[in-house]
Amino acid sequence: MDIQLKRGLLDVCVLAAIKDEPSYGYKIIKDMKPYIEMSESTLYTILKRLEGAKMLTVTTAEHEGRLRKYYRITKSGVKRIEDFKDEWQEIMSIYRFVTKEDA
Repeated sequence: MDIQLKRGLLDVCVLAAIKDEPSYGYKIIKDMKPYIEMSESTLYTILKRLEGAKMLTVTTAEHEGRLRKYYRITKSGVKRIEDFKDEWQEIMSIYRFVTKEDA
């Protein structure tokens, strides 16, 4: 798969994982696991990129004596998910065109 396309898909997957409530790294990976495998290093790279793009915010809270980072989606992040849904319709149309002779 094209690396840029995959990168964009993973970004949207992470945003979708925190869309309904703030979450932290381990839980994000756990929530995504039934759908997609992702390493911690990949996740934290994506989280940093999304934070830089102002699609999420980060807060720190103590949990069982340790500090834990919680990630919360922003309006910009929600808009990215909505844009992705629109783009996906175009991607599916292209897919149907490319695979029409395979049917």
